[in-house]
Amino acid sequence: MAFSCIKILHNPETDNENNKLSELLAYLRSRWLTTFIPSVYTFIFLLSLPCNVIAIITFLFGIQVKTPSVVFMLNLAVSDVLFVILLPFNIVYRILGNNWVFGEEMCRLVTAAFYSNMYGSILLITGISVDRFLAVVYPIQSLLWRTVKRAWITCFLIWLVSIAGTVPLLMSKLTVHIDQLNITTCYDMLERAHIQRFYFYYFTAFISIFFLLPFMITTFCYIVTIRSLSSSTIESTFKKSRSVFLCAITLFEYIICFGPTNIIFFIYYLNFDKPFGNFVYFVYMLSVSCSGISCCLDPVIYYFGSSKCRKLVYSLVCCGKYKADHRRTGSSIKSTTKETLS
Repeated sequence: MAFSCIKILHNPETDNENNKLSELLAYLRSRWLTTFIPSVYTFIFLLSLPCNVIAIITFLFGIQVKTPSVVFMLNLAVSDVLFVILLPFNIVYRILGNNWVFGEEMCRLVTAAFYSNMYGSILLITGISVDRFLAVVYPIQSLLWRTVKRAWITCFLIWLVSIAGTVPLLMSKLTVHIDQLNITTCYDMLERAHIQRFYFYYFTAFISIFFLLPFMITTFCYIVTIRSLSSSTIESTFKKSRSVFLCAITLFEYIICFGPTNIIFFIYYLNFDKPFGNFVYFVYMLSVSCSGISCCLDPVIYYFGSSKCRKLVYSLVCCGKYKADHRRTGSSIKSTTKETLS
């Protein structure tokens, strides 16, 4: 998922602060925000939405929710859909030159939902990693722990915590009108005093609890899982390679999609009173775009994480080919029979 870009709105009393404000206004007019970012979000929207909707339908009606891993994957797919359906608001906002036309309340709702879905996805992926860890490293002992009911309870708590954590955003003013550009920004420019008073403590604690801690848990689980698979006596090379690939793709998603955005965001708030250069801003915006690609990678996790899901997708994709081959084979048999009888 992704973050909105945050810059501090200064009260221009000195030439230095005027220069900083001019730099911020230049950022708001930048093609990176008005062209590149909405293009990436549009790509994510068009690719991710149908894939995750199909995944939800598959989980509910195709393979059914009968295992803990499917429970986590179903909730992750729902989280991705909720995130993706909000992207059009950000796309329109960026295309209009970072001008928010949907009102203050909608800005708060979209921003809070943005964070809630992103960190909810992180926690759900952590749940998948712990479930995979228990299934591989402690396959017999974990049978009593890994139940569908407990998986649903865990997912409910994840949703509850991720939503409750964004309540302060719903109670804050997030839109700022920029007279120089005649636009209204949504969560792009904030007062320095507000950041010093609240956001510094809020986001440093938020990122530590909802990203750094889950990242360490996920990394530990998958490293131990990969080592256990490497030394296991599983005869099927395909099953072993599939499990290792699932661990690798999840770690890749964590490191590439979530890592840069959260780390740069964390560093930014630890040093929010120091000026950031164009290069850091470029890296940050690039990481913001990459974080949304996680919605496109999650269907890969579903595919390799559930054998039933993989078989169902294969049957759907190959169904037409199978029927065509079957018809051709049937026709060939019939024609051969006719020739023989004649």
